Amino acid sequence: MLIKNGLVLTESGFEKLTILTDGGKISGILPADAMVKYSGEVLDAAGNYVLPALTDVHFHGCAGHDFCEGTAEAFSKIAGYEFSQGVGTICPATMTLPDETLTAILKSAAAYAKVQPKNDAAKLVGVHLEGPFISRAKAGAQNAAHIQPPSAEKLKGWQAAAEGLIRLVTIAPEIEGAAECIRACAGNMRFSLGHTQCGYDEAAAAFEAGADHVTHLYNAMPPFTHRSPALIGAAADRSFDGKRVYAEVICDGVHLSKSAVRAVFSLFGADGVVLISDSMEATGMPDGEYQLGGQKVIKRGSHATLEDGTLAGSVTSLYGCLLKAVEYGIPLETAAKAATVNPCRSVGIDGFYGSIEVGKAARFLLLDISDLSIRKVI
Repeated sequence: MLIKNGLVLTESGFEKLTILTDGGKISGILPADAMVKYSGEVLDAAGNYVLPALTDVHFHGCAGHDFCEGTAEAFSKIAGYEFSQGVGTICPATMTLPDETLTAILKSAAAYAKVQPKNDAAKLVGVHLEGPFISRAKAGAQNAAHIQPPSAEKLKGWQAAAEGLIRLVTIAPEIEGAAECIRACAGNMRFSLGHTQCGYDEAAAAFEAGADHVTHLYNAMPPFTHRSPALIGAAADRSFDGKRVYAEVICDGVHLSKSAVRAVFSLFGADGVVLISDSMEATGMPDGEYQLGGQKVIKRGSHATLEDGTLAGSVTSLYGCLLKAVEYGIPLETAAKAATVNPCRSVGIDGFYGSIEVGKAARFLLLDISDLSIRKVI
């Protein structure tokens, strides 16, 4: 395929370029005025921004299905809906569940990954293990009955069941054994600090042990105050010192205020923010009753809550979060990086996904320049 006349997202912003693809990969990137002899399919992208397809590294479900159903049908429905929303690569999150349930989900995901469709579906590239090594005090919508102490041995067993698919693990650093678990497994998966009541020193120690990610910043953690900066302060300090920390942001207009979103981009910079949807199965569905981690969730408009009012994920796609970030004043190229290359870097798949470069995956999202509506997902 040849894609011409579009404004293509690059490291330096948007540029008018011509893109050539072959065999599912980007084979050439040329100046817009370059003379090209080409006999294949030509797509005129005039009037459109051309982005890499989006990547969501933290969401639970959509379209009436939850990743923890652990079935090929559920994975397929989720992948299809995500693709329709401009998401080309996915790293869905599990919930805090019994050991044997997590093992079964991971085995099913590994089996699906081998036979998943190549076109018209988001590609399953990893799994985010959100729990069970979290704080009971900050469980949020997670089922506290299944929380357990960190175990490197269990993580290695789950990684074997997943056949290497586990890319990210959320862990509360204050729990005894957390730092040791991170050190033992950091070369085999990434660690994200979250669902925690840790202080600054505990968070800093976990970063030194190998963690480099924060799960849905602000949510399910102590606040950032001037005398007790806690996890947010430790992550910001590490970023200030030039050591990369990826801060997840649920920019759905519900979980965070406009000011809080802007503050994250100020603290962590254009390369350190990772937009996530944290969406659950009610995303793309009408209001009503759904579930998350075996707990009843009620969807009303843009909110999904447990019966006690606790927020239970979001009902907004990653594309919707991208639009909200732009609405909040984040420049499109900055918000787009936070939904494309940054999440890919945060889970170690940026060698093939997340940016428009020769040799990388030919997966694109075309947005109308006038209103940022989705024109085409390739």
